[in-house]
Amino acid sequence: MDLLFSNDRRGEYPPSLYADQVEMLPPFAPLRGEARADICVVGAGYTGLSAALHLAEAGFDVMLLEAHRVGFGASGRNGGQLGSGQRLGPDELEPVVGREMARRLWDMAEDAKRLTRDLAARSGVSVRDGVAHAFRKPAELDEARHHSDHLATYYGYDQLETFSAEAFREILPSPAYCGGEIDSGAGHLNPLALALGMARLARDAGAIIHEMSHVHRIDFATSANGKTILRTGSGAVQCDHVILAGNGYLGGLSDKIAARVMPINNFIAATAPLGPRKADVLRRDIAVHDTKFVVNYWRVDEDDRLIFGGGENVSYRFPKDIAAKVRKPLAEIYPALADIPFTHAWGGTLAITMNRLPCFARPAPNALSASGFSGHGVALATLAGRQMAQAVAGQAEGFDTMATLPTPRFPGGQMLRWPLLVAGMSWFALRDRLGI
Repeated sequence: MDLLFSNDRRGEYPPSLYADQVEMLPPFAPLRGEARADICVVGAGYTGLSAALHLAEAGFDVMLLEAHRVGFGASGRNGGQLGSGQRLGPDELEPVVGREMARRLWDMAEDAKRLTRDLAARSGVSVRDGVAHAFRKPAELDEARHHSDHLATYYGYDQLETFSAEAFREILPSPAYCGGEIDSGAGHLNPLALALGMARLARDAGAIIHEMSHVHRIDFATSANGKTILRTGSGAVQCDHVILAGNGYLGGLSDKIAARVMPINNFIAATAPLGPRKADVLRRDIAVHDTKFVVNYWRVDEDDRLIFGGGENVSYRFPKDIAAKVRKPLAEIYPALADIPFTHAWGGTLAITMNRLPCFARPAPNALSASGFSGHGVALATLAGRQMAQAVAGQAEGFDTMATLPTPRFPGGQMLRWPLLVAGMSWFALRDRLGI
């Protein structure tokens, strides 16, 4: 399946605000004919770009194949939040993996933030500090206070500050929330600028990048000494190792991964500069996400534009009116902005797992895959790329640690996973509406 989604035109970036704010790279030529590489990476999002960069810097002959443009997928379209920790917090991880492993996973996530900030700095991309978690119920605020104390005591992390309803409304003037928490160690940025910056770094380090080179078939090696062949519509690459970094766009390249990783679409809209109305949205330079199952997230960028994300679906089609889908949750949080004009509205495809932990796997000899970051991938996907590069180079500790995490198959397999997930999402959406 060629994963060209409904609002996407071949060879062009979707018309997002991010695409209007960055300086695009000249197109990389498609793969033509037969080629050879030490390692072939599939997918030029954060994971694949990071893998290619670190492999090239280590002296490997690496080729990166992208079906569309560099940063075309979720890496260039997301909310731009650089979060702390794993997708599940330590309180959720400890009963599953134990405190020692949970601490290792936390430390990895801190390393992921440092790596991402470093690559942003090398790329000239600014990272602004501070991400708030907005709570809808008093019990969530109580849990946050416990969570903050737990992280400070057992993980040495002291960047969290909780706020009562009144204090939080001085920062985020909305009646929708009863308190909040601000993580000063987290941050926010232009996600497409980061992806393009990583592509420049990888290119300059010697990685060969081919855009418009959709890998439709992989003949995996059957032994450690064998060769893997990747086939596109106009060429083929023979390599010693392959890294799958397609995430929500991986398609059917690996049945093992497809059974555990589900593509899902999320939607974002942006306004013109807010001017004086900025004070009615956020009074500190932070990003925000809330506690709904279908999470809402937003920030005000450096041009004072509100960038607001909300709403999901699980088909390979975007809604005809993305702006209307995003406007509904925006109006619930900020009633005074219910009719504010949008200058841009777009969608993107990420990938989730059953338990929201990323799926690290070896789908075949000399093949590595990391995907399913479940909306928490700006830092973690970047780290995953480096971990796969290190594993190819013989230092697999980080990759193997992540690969021990449980990644159950979706019920019903590839054929039934979507309808079952739709049913589950409908139930949780009802709970959101009822405030349960």
